[in-house]
Amino acid sequence: MKKLALLSFVLTFMYTINAQDNTRLYDIIEAVSENRIEKDVNTLANFGTRNTFSDTISNTRGIGAARRWIKNEFDSISKICNNCLNVFYQKDFVTKENNKRIPHDTWIVNVVAIQKGTKYPNHYIIMSGDIDSRASNTMDFTTDAPGANDNASGMAGTIEAARVLSQYTFENSIIYVGLSGEEQGLFGGAGLAKYVKDKGWNIIGVLNNDMIGNIKGVDGVIDNRTFRIFSEPTPPTETDRERRLRRFYGGEVDGISRQLARYVYKNVKTYMPEMNPMLVYRLDRFGRGGHHRPFNDLGFAGIRIMEAHENYTQQHQDIRTENGIHYGDVVEHVNFGYAKKLTAVNAINLASIASAPPAPKNVAIGGIVEASAKFKWDKVESAKGYKIYWRDTTSPTWDNSRYVGDVSEFTLKGIVVDNYFFGIASVGDDGYESVVTFPSKIIR
Repeated sequence: MKKLALLSFVLTFMYTINAQDNTRLYDIIEAVSENRIEKDVNTLANFGTRNTFSDTISNTRGIGAARRWIKNEFDSISKICNNCLNVFYQKDFVTKENNKRIPHDTWIVNVVAIQKGTKYPNHYIIMSGDIDSRASNTMDFTTDAPGANDNASGMAGTIEAARVLSQYTFENSIIYVGLSGEEQGLFGGAGLAKYVKDKGWNIIGVLNNDMIGNIKGVDGVIDNRTFRIFSEPTPPTETDRERRLRRFYGGEVDGISRQLARYVYKNVKTYMPEMNPMLVYRLDRFGRGGHHRPFNDLGFAGIRIMEAHENYTQQHQDIRTENGIHYGDVVEHVNFGYAKKLTAVNAINLASIASAPPAPKNVAIGGIVEASAKFKWDKVESAKGYKIYWRDTTSPTWDNSRYVGDVSEFTLKGIVVDNYFFGIASVGDDGYESVVTFPSKIIR
């Protein structure tokens, strides 16, 4: 018995070390290049305008030239990693009929690069940036709109993440994508979301990067460490029954997108403690939208990662000077060191999720009128164990946890189920964890 107890302690200790200090993630952080991001932002800005309806023929100006350059970058990355990326265009045709933001019919073209997983090739984690830019008038597709921060920064970060992570292999697949038509109504995201749903792909989550390069806010605050993670509370596709159950069992802030946001928060706190991730309990900024939303609309987890302090004089503005204020989204306003940090935030979370076993399903919870919380779940192929998380009902983050080994049920003794929220994560060989699954069933 003493030997078994010692073995259990050693295994738990080894798991804790792996989970808290995976050196590969530190290597990934170090590999992200500020210089390459700066070069890519400059290249994208130098296409003049990347308005969705701009020139598609020129090789030097317009969205056509931009998307061909992005595809060429993905192709070049793939050659270096022995053709590890499947690179292609995904497109949908949109018409101006009944849409005030479409001046003429056109193709909305996304650039997709897929790095296939070795064990779960049909499970995908997505990082996206936007290709298109806009001037003051979104219908104006001829005026210069360099879109250096909005959103050459997010697009450059996505390309850089592909460069770094393509040097590794992962159990799950990663999609790096440049989405178009964001400024006209999130058309690129909507098209890709429908595409992956029709293909039957299992989307673990979407990390939408939209503006990751500005550190000086319109309010005068300068901050190169804080960033926001936007996430909606529950999926819009949930059923009436699920909504009714929440009234009695909780979960108003525990939907799949919110769990993805918490995952990113925890990983950053562990591996990039110099950064200050800011959980924002909202789909997006007040009354505004981003390219994660179309995925949310179809029931996929998706979050927006972006700078904390926006400068509205540099968004959706013609380049000009008025009353001493310089308007326009130009390269001079992008902080490339900050863009590097947020690119690294994405890269370590892509790597972690892509390395982890699938999240447990059919997680059930019980313990009514008892002094213990009870759990059951379906075991996951390749998971070496499971971790129970819990937190105060008013806490935004998972603050307590216990590794419980390779079991499919467990009782937390002395923990009153009424006072906390709970979740279960799968754990792999090297300590990588899945996104937490919030209980959806009740143990009677």
